[in-house]
Amino acid sequence: MVPKKNILRRFHHNRRGSAAVEFALVGPIFFAVLFAIIELALVFFASQILETVTQDSARLIMTGQAQNAKFTQSQFKDAVCAKLVVMFDCENGISIDVQNYPAFDIVDVSAPIVTDPKDGKKKFVPPNNYLPGGPGDIVMVRLFYKWPLFVTSLGFDISNIDGSKRLLTATAAFQNEPY
Repeated sequence: MVPKKNILRRFHHNRRGSAAVEFALVGPIFFAVLFAIIELALVFFASQILETVTQDSARLIMTGQAQNAKFTQSQFKDAVCAKLVVMFDCENGISIDVQNYPAFDIVDVSAPIVTDPKDGKKKFVPPNNYLPGGPGDIVMVRLFYKWPLFVTSLGFDISNIDGSKRLLTATAAFQNEPY
């Protein structure tokens, strides 16, 4: 029979498996941070794509091309969706808001997110406007997309609407050219 003192001494000096134990302690935190960084990068990338498409699509209204071609809201959405071919479910996910205003100082750029009084959850209420205006009018074009988030269950929550989603918003405000 081996004395107890020898068993404890051998256990104390044995380092096999220490890397596995250390990785088990640090690994989950490392992967959570890694996945959060990747998800945040995807959100920023998708937001930039949405901004670029908004600027390109708004140019159709600013130059009068959409008005001269008598675009309906669905035709304008088709023009937007033709430019959003990667990363987005355009037909089912993009909401478009086109408003005209008499002056820049009354343009309303607040997000259409409301808190449900019943359950306190934040919900997106898609605006359904398509008023491109005429020559010289002040117009605001906004695109909205509910981006799904996956890392929120690991403690990194950047969602701003219910259902672990982030509402991406892209806006272009301009004065129509005298077409």
